[in-house]
Amino acid sequence: MEHGTIMTTRIPLACALMVIAAACRTATHAEDHAELDRLASCMIGSFDSRAQAALDPDYREITLHMAPVFTERTDGHWLYVEQAVASAADKPYRQRVYRVHEAADGFVSDVYMLPGDPLRFTGTWRDASLFQGVTVESLAQKDGCSIHLKAQPDGSFAGSTDGAMCPSELRGATYATSKVTITASLLESWDQGFDASGKQVWGAEKGPYQFVKQK
Repeated sequence: MEHGTIMTTRIPLACALMVIAAACRTATHAEDHAELDRLASCMIGSFDSRAQAALDPDYREITLHMAPVFTERTDGHWLYVEQAVASAADKPYRQRVYRVHEAADGFVSDVYMLPGDPLRFTGTWRDASLFQGVTVESLAQKDGCSIHLKAQPDGSFAGSTDGAMCPSELRGATYATSKVTITASLLESWDQGFDASGKQVWGAEKGPYQFVKQK
């Protein structure tokens, strides 16, 4: 009887512990998902570096737009990204697709190249119809160029690429690095290219570009 009583007590207790553990995992996942949504919300919008350019001639006035695409997918937030010199906004120098998703140690923003001539997608951030016909399968991921982000105590998100893993051939570079800090109103981005000896050959030298979100 004593042995049977012990077993009867242990089984419900074990079940209760399993339920509690499952609830904790669910709560943690929900919190992570909420943080992912907050990160995406901070990234989506139109930004420019006008204020920084007005104070420092070493920085140009750049516009940056990020808008949701592939909104039916559940494997993260997919964003169309367009960056241009303000005086040539109709000729962006950078057009990408980012996939922002959860990772074991925070969040990751993967970088994808658009198919064909990317200029045909110019303005997708304000006219989603320009993106019709594009599929995830038609994109080419830039291996080694993902940005790894973590939530910070002050509520911002900060991260960077991984060492010299992101290849670049621009202006004699062999690799590029990106450092990013994101808040609800400001996105700081420091992109730099380095040659094989580690010498910087392109990008800002003094610090990141400061992109203020426009209302």
